Amino acid sequence: MAAQTFIAISELHPNFSHPKVAGIVIGKTDVRSFPDRKNIGEDRFTFSFTIKDSPDFFINVTSWGNDEYINGLSSSFSTGDCVIIDNPLVTNKDPEKGDKFCPTTPSLYRLLVTEAHSQVSLCADMDAIDRLLPLIHLPVKDCADFYSLGDIMANGQSLDGTMINILAAVKSIGELKQFTTSDSRKGQRLEVKLFDDSVSSFPLVCWDREAIQLVQTLIPKETVLFIADAKISFDSFRNGMTASVNSKTIITVNPDTREASLLFSYAKEASESGALDQDEKPEDMPVDSITDVYTVGQVKQKAQENPEVFFGITYGFISKLDLDSSVSKVIKTRCSRCKFQVTEDKQSCTNLLCPGRDQALASSTGFDLLVDITDHTGTLYSCALKSPVAEQTLGCTTEEFTSLTDDERTAMKWKFLLERCKIHVKILPSTKMRTGIRGLILACSVADPGEVKQHMSALLQRL
Repeated sequence: MAAQTFIAISELHPNFSHPKVAGIVIGKTDVRSFPDRKNIGEDRFTFSFTIKDSPDFFINVTSWGNDEYINGLSSSFSTGDCVIIDNPLVTNKDPEKGDKFCPTTPSLYRLLVTEAHSQVSLCADMDAIDRLLPLIHLPVKDCADFYSLGDIMANGQSLDGTMINILAAVKSIGELKQFTTSDSRKGQRLEVKLFDDSVSSFPLVCWDREAIQLVQTLIPKETVLFIADAKISFDSFRNGMTASVNSKTIITVNPDTREASLLFSYAKEASESGALDQDEKPEDMPVDSITDVYTVGQVKQKAQENPEVFFGITYGFISKLDLDSSVSKVIKTRCSRCKFQVTEDKQSCTNLLCPGRDQALASSTGFDLLVDITDHTGTLYSCALKSPVAEQTLGCTTEEFTSLTDDERTAMKWKFLLERCKIHVKILPSTKMRTGIRGLILACSVADPGEVKQHMSALLQRL
């Protein structure tokens, strides 16, 4: 099949007879059903998708039919596939009806696909595929027309209910939640945490299966998104702003734009530095309210089964604690804005992507250690022990520590290596760690032997 037999979206017109269009699918909705007015007691089924065939032109396609046809057609292709639509009906858009809930397109028309007259198939024309595939990385809106997450936070509730474009990186992908509505309809929800150089975590909520399937394929901390027409809402439960994906939203993964490239570089450096893992604060959950006790093995198993943040207590030995290393490896100074390590003698942050690199350096100095926690079930590697928790654990300030002799630092180290400790931890998913998880120590103290015996006995009964 020759590529030149396809009609360009920009040239489509209702007067065309038997048009044939090739495009890459850049958006797709879930299948929905409605009561059939002509056949009482029966339902009609529909779904929509959006195709693009050039940098500037894309068009919405809607299909109606019975359950078997619509669900079969919807399952035959996904976002990112190249398709051929043979003999669709070219109709004028109706902004006050169906098109009100579809992505905004530059075309004056929309395509209607029916079982009796039309056919949708995966494209097998390699020339057409090679031409279409790069289009998936071109945003459908002006690449400079977007809000940063900082802009959204700054505008606050004034944006409530509006549709805006967002450029942000993926920090983490939550767990799929299933639910049933009050009228017995099944639903699902998945939350993605976004970040950029102005905000370290911002929620994006997906409700549709199609959107959820797309974001579940993304790699956290290595993916940038241009989200066209995201809905912004004020969440009273969180007391903050959230974004959500709806039927008008088009998500462009890793956009081929200068702005996205800069953000990708920032995300990569932030991930490699551990700054994205470190910005989680111990105050997220008071230590006194953490009661679940785990062995190290149970921590690892729970993290694999449910890759979301959780808290717990483990009774183990600190098997690696490099207090007798050079002071520069134990105490570090980091930029307060981007968390990158800096030296105090610098006038500004040396990270080229720091949002405050042109401003006077704002930094903080404290203990910055990576320790291993070991018990009879295994080892939890490279857990972060930082100020002020490290100061409470070690019983000294950074100033006092720098005045200790080498022998005194070694003695402090062996105090913990030889004793079983009660350790409160926060477990976070991390693409940087080979285990896929990272631990943040919220509190650590030498454990009471009686308490250890009681909890270890209870743990053994659970195994």
